[in-house]
Amino acid sequence: MVKKSYSLDQRTFNNLSRLYILALSTIAVSVIVSQFLIRKHLKDQQSDSRVINVAGRQRMLSQKLTKEVFLLTSENDSLKSSALKNQIKSTLSLWRMSHESLQTGNDSLGLPGRNSEIIKGKFQEINPIFDTITNAVKSILNSDDSAVFNLNQSTNSIQTIKEREKEFLTKMDDIVNQYDTEAKKKVNWLRRLEFFLMLGTLLILLAEFLFIFWPTAKSVRATLAKLLSAEKLAKKMAFDADELSIAREKSVKELKAFSRAMDQTLLSARILPNGAIVHMGAKFSRFFKYSNSSDAFLWDVLSTIENERTQIQELILKNKKTGWQGEVKASTVEGEDLWLEMAIIPYSPTNEKSELLIIASDITEKKIAQVEIDQLKQKSFDEEMSQQQIISRKIIENQEKEQSRIAKDVHDGIGQMLTGLKFNLESINPDDIEKTKLKVSQLKEQTSDIIKGVRTATFNLMPSELSDHGLVPALAKLTKELTRLTGKNIVFVNKSNFDLRLDSLTEINIYRITQEAINNAIKYAESSHILLSVSHSETMLSIVIDDNGKGFDTSQKKKGVGGMGLTFMKERIKYINGRLFLSSEKGKGTRVTLNIPINVN
Repeated sequence: MVKKSYSLDQRTFNNLSRLYILALSTIAVSVIVSQFLIRKHLKDQQSDSRVINVAGRQRMLSQKLTKEVFLLTSENDSLKSSALKNQIKSTLSLWRMSHESLQTGNDSLGLPGRNSEIIKGKFQEINPIFDTITNAVKSILNSDDSAVFNLNQSTNSIQTIKEREKEFLTKMDDIVNQYDTEAKKKVNWLRRLEFFLMLGTLLILLAEFLFIFWPTAKSVRATLAKLLSAEKLAKKMAFDADELSIAREKSVKELKAFSRAMDQTLLSARILPNGAIVHMGAKFSRFFKYSNSSDAFLWDVLSTIENERTQIQELILKNKKTGWQGEVKASTVEGEDLWLEMAIIPYSPTNEKSELLIIASDITEKKIAQVEIDQLKQKSFDEEMSQQQIISRKIIENQEKEQSRIAKDVHDGIGQMLTGLKFNLESINPDDIEKTKLKVSQLKEQTSDIIKGVRTATFNLMPSELSDHGLVPALAKLTKELTRLTGKNIVFVNKSNFDLRLDSLTEINIYRITQEAINNAIKYAESSHILLSVSHSETMLSIVIDDNGKGFDTSQKKKGVGGMGLTFMKERIKYINGRLFLSSEKGKGTRVTLNIPINVN
């Protein structure tokens, strides 16, 4: 008994020693952690004042930039105007650098770039305003190469700066206030951290006091509590053992019920690895009229056709170790064809025995529906091929008509003029000087007419501007020639100063589509004004043809509106990987838009 008491006291002393060391270690760790957290937080807060200062300066810079722009508008002296422009560029550069540094960080400015999600959202709202003002200022600076500001060229940009500057100030104030609010929150968080660290230290000291000065009483109470707990635990274990036995019997009953339910509802079976049937579910047995009392292989039950039996046999024997899932063709004893979605699952009911679990479902109706869908797809494909043949035939017919028209123009126009030129040359009498001069004058006029006719014919075939100078000069020449020939007001505008050369096939297809769209506007729309505009980005060329004609209802397919022209336009735009959009409304004109990816030649 004394030995046991001594052992208990020794264990108590050892436990108290360990607790004391643990308490001191905990205090040391808490002090170190608190200093680390506080110093880290203070280091993070060092940049808050810089961030707020730079954010506040953004408001001043925007006002300064606006003021300098307005000073530039009233300055007529070239030297002062040049100096103002340089000052504006410097202010704009500092404004832009500060704006980007607030978002992404800048070591030279001491900006970390670590913004909260709220501030990031506010910057997303202000960035479009910032970009608008920046672009407007750049537009003013680039509006005139001379040193003196040109007010007429930059009126819109000045109005944009005036309208957007106030909105920028409001949103920038919001950002500065948010920075200030978050800085205050950090200070409050630091205060709370210091309080909790102090509270934790006090709690540790209190625990130390309790563990060191009251060890004996606590140890005795703990020992008695352990004995009482062990007794309760023993009683509980006995009770749990009884409950576990009852639960086991219940699980066995549920498992048997589940097995019966599977037999009645699923097409399930158990077979040996060689294919011999161990057990077949009731529904599976009814499906194929099989009795579990007879010995048979699964493939003999699933089909009456020798070829199908062989396929099922090879499938089972090949996948008896790895398992398999897929579709299987089967047939009933009445000769009715069936399709099964079947899974082969290897499993071992005992360590010495292995079997295969077969689970299947009837998908015959699904297969029949799939066959019908495949037939419909084939029919749709045949119809599409027939439509494509019609389009190809129309294209060939139009090509033949175009060749006939060119031959007729050459024969009736140029050919007749050449014949008249030949007769006039033959009728010249060198001895009659006066008549010879008159004949020569007539021959010059006829020669000019022949040259014009040849140029017109070659222009319609392949404009020289397209191959020599590119798409934009060719379109400009097209609008000019069609204006002269038709009397319509056809205007060409190159909005983005597009001057790139594209692949030759791309250029000729764009030219022909545009030519067809303008001709449709002239022939069918009864328009008096046609606008052809060109614009582009880094990856996309956009061409828009607008007319003020009578328009039409695009929701209905009406014959005679452009004939096969629209079909040819779509075929051409598809050939160059572009897209064509047609929008029109009765009485409100028509717009044709072409979007073509840019592949620079």
